[in-house]
Amino acid sequence: MQFNFNIYSTPLLFAFIQGWIYAGMFWLRAWRHGRWSDGLFGVLIAAFTFEIWEYMLGFAGIEILWTTLEFFPRNFNLLIPALSWFYLKSQFNTHWQPRWQDMWHAVPFSLYLVYHLLVFFQGPDFVEWWKTEVHFPWGIQYLEAILSFTLTALYFYRAYQLYHQYRSWSPTQFSNPELLSFGWFRNFLLAYFLASVIGWSMTLIDLWLNLDFWHDWWDELFNAGLIYYLSIAGYTQTQARQLVFEPSTQNAPNPEVAKTDKLSEADLQHWREQLTRLMESEKMYLEPELALADLARRLGTNTSILSATINRVFEKNFNDYVNTYRVEAVKSLMADPAVAHLSLLGIGLESGFNSKATFNRAFKKATGVSPREYVAQTL
Repeated sequence: MQFNFNIYSTPLLFAFIQGWIYAGMFWLRAWRHGRWSDGLFGVLIAAFTFEIWEYMLGFAGIEILWTTLEFFPRNFNLLIPALSWFYLKSQFNTHWQPRWQDMWHAVPFSLYLVYHLLVFFQGPDFVEWWKTEVHFPWGIQYLEAILSFTLTALYFYRAYQLYHQYRSWSPTQFSNPELLSFGWFRNFLLAYFLASVIGWSMTLIDLWLNLDFWHDWWDELFNAGLIYYLSIAGYTQTQARQLVFEPSTQNAPNPEVAKTDKLSEADLQHWREQLTRLMESEKMYLEPELALADLARRLGTNTSILSATINRVFEKNFNDYVNTYRVEAVKSLMADPAVAHLSLLGIGLESGFNSKATFNRAFKKATGVSPREYVAQTL
């Protein structure tokens, strides 16, 4: 059994190896740091490698899947959508752990697994009989494909909905929400859904034009690209410190939040003074990863009271409130000859911003002009 390296098999092989290397790296990091999210992501990447291995071996001239392993389970299509959903939940809430109630999400894949294994272990002759008399005549392969696409669409919708809820919540908790924006995972969800659409399109085109095996390479190459993107972007993204976002409780009665509705003007002014004193004396806004919980801990209160104070007194969310201080710090540095050697971006980073895009966006939102335009107009 020799692997035939060619323009079709080689790119898929490299992506396959890449996926397993990064899966191992994620599992190692999960073991070292005790993060469920890394463990789940390793499983997700490993599952993705089985999206391309059938064609990788076929293009390489290795036919074991169509001979010795005919009808053996070949992919994790019915599990990948749920894995993506649970990974997102584990990233948004570092306290999250899988429960026994969550096992029902694996039922479709379990049924697929049991069905194929039961038939496979009956032997090659039974497999051939089953395929010609039951599996293909009854269209079971199409039912599996329809179920896979349905689950992809369902979990894509749920994950995207969860992502948007998180994106609305994060500016109220973090001074630089872009650090934990998970925009790369949103891109993955879109790309994965697109890959499913492409896969279905290729299937329909195959049925219409009766294309050969080699014409199916393009959607497999797309999946190979997804493996590269998923592994590299996932491993290098900023890891949350103690992120706790639970959308199921966002609309539920919260005793701490209920107390903020009863805050008097005197209470609000008290916390306003305490917060302002802390921000100005210790310049907390210079910390790029400053979170609302950090300030609450320093002031000996909870995030609900501080959030209510910022919202009702300053009429801003936490992100905009902190950026107000950062923009003022930028203005001061711009006028300071001692830092004339710094670029505009350098001044922004010195003032607590974490990137050029965030700096420019926040500065223009606060002043109405870009940093460069501000310098031209005032200095």
